[in-house]
Amino acid sequence: MKIVLVNPQIPQNTGNIARLSAATGCQLHLIKPLGFELTDKYLKRAGLDYWKYVNWSVHENWEEYISSAAGSEGSLWFFSTKAERSYLSIDYAAEDSLVFGCETAGLAESFHENYSEQRLGIKIDEPGVRSLNLANSVAVAVYEARRQLQIN
Repeated sequence: MKIVLVNPQIPQNTGNIARLSAATGCQLHLIKPLGFELTDKYLKRAGLDYWKYVNWSVHENWEEYISSAAGSEGSLWFFSTKAERSYLSIDYAAEDSLVFGCETAGLAESFHENYSEQRLGIKIDEPGVRSLNLANSVAVAVYEARRQLQIN
């Protein structure tokens, strides 16, 4: 399973997601531009000493990710508050890429246009809450995929 963060902005979120990647064996792919330096102390602190267990890559842009071997295997699933389809409604595969946009703006409009059938949402009951925290959303999606794949 691959976790793909497009233009992540908050180093603490990315650090927490790196820790999740280490714990679950998911590959972590960061798509530039990043809103922080990879040497950021908050990024390192959130990931603690687990960075050595993270299989991660940084890509210059989305096209580079797609043309890489990592982006060419499995399905692409795009998580968005604009999606009408639930993340619970699909069957995940071990090679899938779970794609998340930046914390402040989500996925760029081009993703919505090019991948409209592959957008998934996580239900939020309170209309006044716009979205979940990025690290929480990634954890929800990863653990649902693991549940389906019967990875204990």
